Amino acid sequence: MTALGHNSSIASRRQLLRGAAAGFGYTALAGMRGLRAAGERTASPLGEHLRPRAKRVIFLFMHGGVSQMDSFDHKPRLVRDQGKPLPFDLPGLIRPDRLGKVFAPKWEWKQHGECGQWVSELFPETAKLVDKLCFLKSVHTEGEAHGQAVLRLHTGEANLVRPSMGSWVSYGLGSENDSLPGFVCIDYPTMHGGVRLYGNAFLPTKHQGTQIKLRDAADGSPQIRHLENALTDSRQREQLDIIQKLNRQHLRDAVQDPRIGGVIDSFDL
Repeated sequence: MTALGHNSSIASRRQLLRGAAAGFGYTALAGMRGLRAAGERTASPLGEHLRPRAKRVIFLFMHGGVSQMDSFDHKPRLVRDQGKPLPFDLPGLIRPDRLGKVFAPKWEWKQHGECGQWVSELFPETAKLVDKLCFLKSVHTEGEAHGQAVLRLHTGEANLVRPSMGSWVSYGLGSENDSLPGFVCIDYPTMHGGVRLYGNAFLPTKHQGTQIKLRDAADGSPQIRHLENALTDSRQREQLDIIQKLNRQHLRDAVQDPRIGGVIDSFDL
């Protein structure tokens, strides 16, 4: 914090908060950095109480994918009540005049494996592996629109800004490689939530998802653009040093913003 002499102007509230809060925060950060360097590289802000067993988490989100009633959630009553009106009310329905009737699945169902899991005939190969899979059918919400449902699935909330599922995994389990992002999302939709679907919200910025666009790849072969830089290594180093210098200067002069620190970390990768 800048010392205030007799001839100095009185510090504003913003300057005081910026200097004091950032000073205490960076003191704690320095300690955390030291502990991290001395410990394992698979650091986790939650410590060792949650030892990660999984090496990676791959979450496939099918925006507009196949219905659960045509895949793994067997509903025999749909067949029994085929063509009948719905046996329950739907309050808040925008167009009740368009409400249809019960429609049975078009495909046959069979039980598979020792667990007896019901699987639609659409997935004959998956049916062979049911004893190795976990089918979670207890999750439900009260949302009636795509936007609400997508946000709830990824963040647990439809209105409040909360960290995404990937951000929580990154925060809770850490990463084995400090030179690569711990949370990567590929071709995530921009609608029904946008960046909130892979955002970090109130978690540290380094836990936000790194977006990789693979759509519209030439020759049908998706590639990550700009993996190679046209500049030499020395010129790249000069370029990054200048950017980092400006970022750190802005971080010192501006009100402390964790997003600036996140940008600095991203350039260090």
